This record gives sequence, structure tokens and C-alpha cells, in this order.
Amino acid sequence: MATTVGRVVRRLAPVTVLMTVLAGCAGQNTADDSGGPGDGIAGQVTVFAAASLTEAFTTLGEQFEQAHPGVDVVFSFGGSSALAEQITQGAPADVFASAAPRNMEQVIASGDITAGPVTFAGNRLEIAVPTGNPGSISGLADFGRPEPRIALCAEQVPCGAAADEVFAAAGVTPRPDTREPDVKAVLTKVTLGEVDAALVYRTDIRAAGDEVTGIEFPESEKAINDYPIAPVAQAPNPAAAAAFVDFVLSPQARTVFITAGFDTP
Repeated sequence: MATTVGRVVRRLAPVTVLMTVLAGCAGQNTADDSGGPGDGIAGQVTVFAAASLTEAFTTLGEQFEQAHPGVDVVFSFGGSSALAEQITQGAPADVFASAAPRNMEQVIASGDITAGPVTFAGNRLEIAVPTGNPGSISGLADFGRPEPRIALCAEQVPCGAAADEVFAAAGVTPRPDTREPDVKAVLTKVTLGEVDAALVYRTDIRAAGDEVTGIEFPESEKAINDYPIAPVAQAPNPAAAAAFVDFVLSPQARTVFITAGFDTP
């Protein structure tokens, strides 16, 4: 069985402290069907994944460990652009799951990913406001007003790029008070009441529960992010990396993504 250490969630850990971990599974629904100690899948494996995948991938990691006793799955969650940069600088990752193709292409261009990638999910933005909506936010137009305190993702990460696309589609020039390194940091600003509104993924609002209120807007259809996944070329645990990718593409994982609010292929 996986150790407690194997389920640690790290957010943008520095390259110097990123240690190998991540495990693979062949994508079936039970431990009996998906292999075990004799299937060649063992040890620690590391998966670098977009921050918006935190809840869904944590669930999948636990399921994968149950199917493969002796495997530890450890995730490094953060902004896709920062994770891509870490991989190209030599961080020991087994799998990369990005919130947008652009950051995956960066890793492909460096030669650190040579197989795949495959799109496994999609996500769209939603307005997040604190419970009670103290800023009286009703839509994207409010992001152009000077009064509300606004948080957005940094432009170089997928949620920030998608925000720029929807603002362009709506003809709104936003006035952000802060640009954060990933979507979870943006959501934290909302849950703490430090801003009146933010743009985050629909999945993040669902994960936050009663801590925030979500407001849908039609322009979100203009910037649906595709999420690709691929094993890293120099994966320390290539067998587990390939198996974990297969598991993410399985019907079992698809159910987890749908429950979390993702679109699925």
C-alpha cells in the first residue's frame, strides 16, 4: 500500500526538492483487473499537473495506489507554465498534465516529451465571488469597472490566457488588482474575501463548495481549455508513467472528471 508520504500534494515545489513519484495503472476499474505487484509497476513516480487538476488527480492517485500496492503517487500541482519550465530545466518528472496545449508544446519543443500527448479533459471559466456577492457582481462587464477588487491568473498560465480571450470576446478591458501564479491562488483571494470577483475554472468553484458563488457567462464558450497529458521522455519510472497516463484516459477516470465538472472528449 502507498505510504502517507506518497499522497503528499506539493504546489510548485522548487526543482531542488522535487523527488520522483507517480504511479501508473492500466485504466481498468478494479485492483484485480488492473494488475498488482506482479505487473512490473512499482516504486515512486512524479506527476506534474495543472493546479486545477488538484482534486480530480488526488482522487485518481488514491485509486491508482489501491490498484497497485507498493506504488506511491506524488503530485506537484501548480501553474502549467511554471511546471513546463521546471521539466525543461531537468526536474525529475514522470508525467506532465497541462491545462493548455501551449505549455505542453513548450516541453515537446525541448525534447522532454516525445510520445503523445493526448487530450483527456476540457475546462471553462466561471466568475467566482465571495458568498453573498458583496461586490454586486453580475457579469464580465463588472471586471471593467474601477470599484470592484478583481483577481485574475497571470497571463502566461492557461487560466490567464483564457481570461484574456473571454474579455476580448466580450469587449471588456479588465482592471485586475492582482494577477496570481495559478488558479488556486486566485480562488484563495475570493474565499478570503480579499477580492470581489475573479475568473477561475468551473471545476474550482465546484470544489470550493459553499465558500464561493459561481456566476456563468456566455463568453466562456470562446475559451475552453483542452488538457493534454503525456509521459516525460526521461521519466525515472517509465513503466508507471505509461500506466498512469492510460489510467487517466480510462472510463474510471472519465467518471471522476465529469463529477468534478470537467468536459470530457
